[in-house]
Amino acid sequence: MTAKLLYEEISSIERLSERIYMMRIKSEHISKSSKPGQFVNIRCCEGNELLLRRPISICGTDIQKGTFDITFMVKGKGTQYLSQRKPGETLDIIGPCGNAFELSENYKNVLVAGGGIGIFPLLYLADMIRHSNKCSLIGFKSSSEIVMLDRFKTCSNKVGVCTDDGSAGEKAFVTELLEKELNGKIKWDIIYACGPYEMMKKVHMLSAEHGIKCQVSLEQRMGCGIGACLACACKIKCRGSKGWTYKHVCKDGPVFYSSEVIWE
Repeated sequence: MTAKLLYEEISSIERLSERIYMMRIKSEHISKSSKPGQFVNIRCCEGNELLLRRPISICGTDIQKGTFDITFMVKGKGTQYLSQRKPGETLDIIGPCGNAFELSENYKNVLVAGGGIGIFPLLYLADMIRHSNKCSLIGFKSSSEIVMLDRFKTCSNKVGVCTDDGSAGEKAFVTELLEKELNGKIKWDIIYACGPYEMMKKVHMLSAEHGIKCQVSLEQRMGCGIGACLACACKIKCRGSKGWTYKHVCKDGPVFYSSEVIWE
């Protein structure tokens, strides 16, 4: 199904940490048609104060209840506006947008690696993978920013946690946890990753070194959200040649095979 312009009701909003909120939104269309990796584009203002919508990853759905969840960090006026909404209010949403992660029952051993707000689309992914051994590796700056750990534990066979300052889990980067798993006894079929650019660049290097498929969800600022502008352009290799072209993260992504991306 293609993205639709929708006016949907907020079911609940919960503050998970100082700056991170989870919102549950009623929408039969998005709950039924969305897939892990896709996002919604939300109008975050009254009037014309902020013209650009805010793209926010879908982090879970409940088809029976007709709801979907988004989790976001307050960074500016748009997300601040969103954090102040109340249950019963209506949001102006376009979704589901973008492409999705490739799921296959042939992937028996799956690694999920996320950093910071990049963990949110991966939670939806981990929850939807039902026929695989799943290891989720998630990293945060400090213990105060750890969220959704219990939900990852519920839908994963193993969870590794790290923080930059060592205040919880291992004092390490997600890529260090990933390297340990790749050097272990299990033969992994695919890696799914989302997080800061440098983290995903390292994930790509590790996946290439070990000969493992890797899909990444790129985090980019978006303008129009429909591929009409160049705000979220990224360099992608042309198949069958040595050249490259610009692709739009909003329309052609946000999910790409890491081997397609030109990492600079």
